[in-house]
Amino acid sequence: MANPKASDILGRVTLVSGPEELLNERTVSSAVRAVKEADPESELSETTADQLSMAALGDLAAPSLFSAVRCVVVRSLENLPEDTHAGLVDYAGSPAEDVGLVLVHSGGQKGSGLLGKLRKLGTVTEVKSVALKQYEFPRFVANEVRSHGGRIAEDAAELLVQSVGQDLRALAGAAHQLSSDFAGEPLTVGVVKKYFGGRAEVKSFAVADAAIYGRTAVALEELRWALDNGTAPVLVTSAFAGGLRGLAKFKAAGRGLRDADLAREAGVPPWKLKILREQARGWGEVGLSEAISAVARADAEVKGAASDAAYSLERMVLTVTEARTGR
Repeated sequence: MANPKASDILGRVTLVSGPEELLNERTVSSAVRAVKEADPESELSETTADQLSMAALGDLAAPSLFSAVRCVVVRSLENLPEDTHAGLVDYAGSPAEDVGLVLVHSGGQKGSGLLGKLRKLGTVTEVKSVALKQYEFPRFVANEVRSHGGRIAEDAAELLVQSVGQDLRALAGAAHQLSSDFAGEPLTVGVVKKYFGGRAEVKSFAVADAAIYGRTAVALEELRWALDNGTAPVLVTSAFAGGLRGLAKFKAAGRGLRDADLAREAGVPPWKLKILREQARGWGEVGLSEAISAVARADAEVKGAASDAAYSLERMVLTVTEARTGR
């Protein structure tokens, strides 16, 4: 329901469910906007489910002195009092024609029984948000940039995810910022690095990538730069663990798979398959096992099992690059 019409909302119930708050909020906004565009005099009422009684719902849905058309948004549906469930289901089965009721549920187990009853009603339209998988975040970034009239390279989108993290609000904000500041220009790795390249997470991935490629001197240089500039040691071990895990999944995936299926198996965006193919040439099962063990040991040490985190990380880098022998 990206661009709903007022007829999709009024006289119906829109059930918005799922864990992604940003996507849920966009669905709510699009519903409210559809009603307002159809009737500029329409009114918006909002409340949380813990404050909702049937009397309160009746008041919210009732025509006012100014407009008969209303959009009613009820958030945190999981907190609706038990004694109101039956009444809400009854209303949802025959909603008022000039009212659009939008119910927002976080997607957890709480209140799942109510969701089940609502889903059975023909007057209820559900819009679900699903937590993104790791390889889907760059695609989300690309879509965000496209929505602002821009373009971003696949590797630049991946770097932005590494830089900002997997919070959709933060990624959407970063995509909007870059699209505004570089309007009409393609967003490249260089552009993303200019704005976000100093982030600790990015430097951690640079260390890991160099080591997995077997570039010992580069990896040690990147490591020293990262530590000198305040990168937390745990971010470095996390980057190594993620890189080696993706490589192991790639090598374990069945041969003959299409790139899309192979990327899904490895848990990476499709464009990164080229990098994994290059990295995989120097790795065998024994070497990967040794490298993963070295990372696990270093991770425990930087979390308190050793006093010198820098030494632990340097030893990890050397062990990983030495393990890349093709065994």
